[in-house]
Amino acid sequence: MKKYQTLLYYCYSYIADAEQFAEDHLKFCKSLDLVGRIIVADEGLNGTVSGTPEACEAYMKAIHADERFAKTEFKIDEVDELSFLKMHCRYKSEIVHSGLRDTSIINPNEKTGKHLEPVEFMKMKDDEDVVILDVRSNYEHNLGKFKNAVTLDIENFRDFPEQINQLAQYKDKKILTYCTGGIKCEKASALLLHHGFNDVYQLHGGIIKYGKEAGGKDFEGKCYVFDNRIAVDVNNINPTVVSVCYNCGKTTPKMINCANPECNEHITQCDDCGEELQGCCSTACTTNPRKRPYDGTGYYVKVPQPVAKKTEVTAV
Repeated sequence: MKKYQTLLYYCYSYIADAEQFAEDHLKFCKSLDLVGRIIVADEGLNGTVSGTPEACEAYMKAIHADERFAKTEFKIDEVDELSFLKMHCRYKSEIVHSGLRDTSIINPNEKTGKHLEPVEFMKMKDDEDVVILDVRSNYEHNLGKFKNAVTLDIENFRDFPEQINQLAQYKDKKILTYCTGGIKCEKASALLLHHGFNDVYQLHGGIIKYGKEAGGKDFEGKCYVFDNRIAVDVNNINPTVVSVCYNCGKTTPKMINCANPECNEHITQCDDCGEELQGCCSTACTTNPRKRPYDGTGYYVKVPQPVAKKTEVTAV
């Protein structure tokens, strides 16, 4: 039995005083000795937390006891080590940065793609009239994606709306969207519907739930996660490695952040190049005076940023 658990979850549900909630929620998490990262916005919660099974159970019970979050679904991973070093809970304008803040146009609580459970997704994904659409960023789908999935050239999810026109050729198809845990698909599928795509679906619970309930069949490579594990295996049926080293082109499943904090590029890098370049993406980055010590993991604790105030948020 593993010593700890890691919980991945999100919930779109209006929070009246989200800034105060974030402050209070941070104290609550710390009282349970949890570590992790939670984003709080007026529109809801998005979090990954890690702790003992007892602490995680207490946290889930507390979330479900709040009627605003009663329907929250947790993806639970058993882990040997805590997936974070600290606990952060911050207020932001959105729980996933998309720029889609006008709820009269995009509102996940009112209209999204049809939710497919993992087994349903697995049965439908290979049909001739289906297009599987990855709505994640480049560094994520470069590490792993569904077989035959359509990917977009985006650095961040906020770039997704600008890519809609490139998908026009698929308007007569069934669009099956997917992401890591499901949260991005809530807005991505809603935006597709808004732009005239009529038959839109989303993988409920994302890649993580698909791995747990459908064995991860036909997911090629690893799944990027936003904690110090960086990447996790999801396919135990027909696993393969599809990512290659950014520097030498050799097949590798390992992903790092560049050790130069002024670069911090997400790249796949083999151990040999990692040692040679000290965890950097290039020789140039190895000369940066702020270069972080490379311990072989390629994961670095982020420097805490000030909590954003509502008055600082620029409307879109």
